[in-house]
Amino acid sequence: MNLEMINISKSFGAVNALRNVSLHIGPGEIHGLLGENGAGKTTLMNILAGTFPQDSGEIIINGSRVHSMNPKKSGEMGIRFIHQELSLCNDLRVFQNMFLGAEYTQGGFIRRQAEVKRAQELLDYMNTGINAETLVGDLETAKKQLVEIARALLFKSGLIIMDEPTTALTTREIENLFIIMNSLKNEGVSFIYISHKMPEVFQICGKYTVLRDGTFIESGMISDINEHKATELLIGKTFVSANLKENTVPEKGEVVFRVENLSGKTFADVSLELRRGEVVVITGLQGSGTDELATALFGASPVIKGTAFTAGGRLDLRSINRVMRSGIAMIPRNRKERGIVPDLSIRQNNSLAYYAVKHRGMLISQKQEHRRFMVNQQKLDIKTSSDTDPITSLSGGNQQKVILSKWLEIDADLYIMDNPTQGIDVGSKYSIYKLVNAMAKEGKAVLLFSTEFPEIRQVADRCIVMYKGRINTILERKDISEVTIMAHSTGAQTEDLQ
Repeated sequence: MNLEMINISKSFGAVNALRNVSLHIGPGEIHGLLGENGAGKTTLMNILAGTFPQDSGEIIINGSRVHSMNPKKSGEMGIRFIHQELSLCNDLRVFQNMFLGAEYTQGGFIRRQAEVKRAQELLDYMNTGINAETLVGDLETAKKQLVEIARALLFKSGLIIMDEPTTALTTREIENLFIIMNSLKNEGVSFIYISHKMPEVFQICGKYTVLRDGTFIESGMISDINEHKATELLIGKTFVSANLKENTVPEKGEVVFRVENLSGKTFADVSLELRRGEVVVITGLQGSGTDELATALFGASPVIKGTAFTAGGRLDLRSINRVMRSGIAMIPRNRKERGIVPDLSIRQNNSLAYYAVKHRGMLISQKQEHRRFMVNQQKLDIKTSSDTDPITSLSGGNQQKVILSKWLEIDADLYIMDNPTQGIDVGSKYSIYKLVNAMAKEGKAVLLFSTEFPEIRQVADRCIVMYKGRINTILERKDISEVTIMAHSTGAQTEDLQ
């Protein structure tokens, strides 16, 4: 597909989301669309997908000007959009989600077996290991992401838009995805690839376009820039990729959290402790048990055996409310499903944890809600025109900041952070790293789950590496390296710790 978007502008009330932005995509091209959260990338793609119209500017596809673009017209032209936020129906099966709105029919009836057969062929081609008749609600997030991608590939497409498609995928799944993308590229299919993971952009993309604050900054060949230059283009200033973590051993305060021989469905015999002022990172490949361990420590997943303690004594992990009241907060992964309430405003989302733990009255004060948000907005640099706007009006990075601010309201002793920088830009990531290190200096304990080595290096005092559901090693900061972590994550090196 040959696409030209010329001088596209779009405003939402007083907010200018796009100002005279242009984008050109050639046939058989993988084009990286780069920019921080709020730069206008998703708005531009939503215009292309027909979700809402541009205020001015032109869309030209294969030489023909497109008027009044809408989702139906966009789909008929072969444009498929894989959104960052999953849009699957959990109550439907995989094949039903893949064919939703484009079912195989004959005589007014859906050809179920034909759909199952075609869906399974594609899922197998992608090496997903997914059964087409599985209920989507029973799939983990990474598998749901693969279903989203499979749905976009199901029908003949000329242009596929991918918005953060790999946030929940393993290295092997990402490699499979890139193989498929390159194969389709050779057949003339074009891609617009949106990602904050620079190594991926430089691995898969041939060209790039940078947006900043709703304006066009630069386009060119990926081979003409490096990751450092790309980051400078994104944030608009010279960027020093400094290590924010001091290479010193923190003063060890009292133990605020300890678990002994904790076991769940996917992890076993986990023992660990955290002290005030300490940041401990837990990492491991998909299937290592880290996902369920994170939720189990907050009382959100069942524990088969083992005990947990806070400074106040033994902790009952069967109740989230009791865990919260014991001084533990959690920033969950997958903000759309676990982190926000989409029907509530920004300020209401910001106050939810406060109401669960600290609020004592019967009535809610909107003035106090507003005051709480304004304090956190300044602390975390949350960009919004009004705190009464829906939480869904914010970019992904700003939504994540609201989730963080929500939990800061309860002034917990321990903060469990499960992949807190998922799908957000480099500037927002560094803001969160600074916040984590500042919290530790204030005497908070942080237990952070992450699979990204640069992130681990920025915050970790110690790193716990899991393999096949068990702790394989515990690394002090001086021993943390990408090679060492990978060796223990894959089982190439094992230690008998338990």
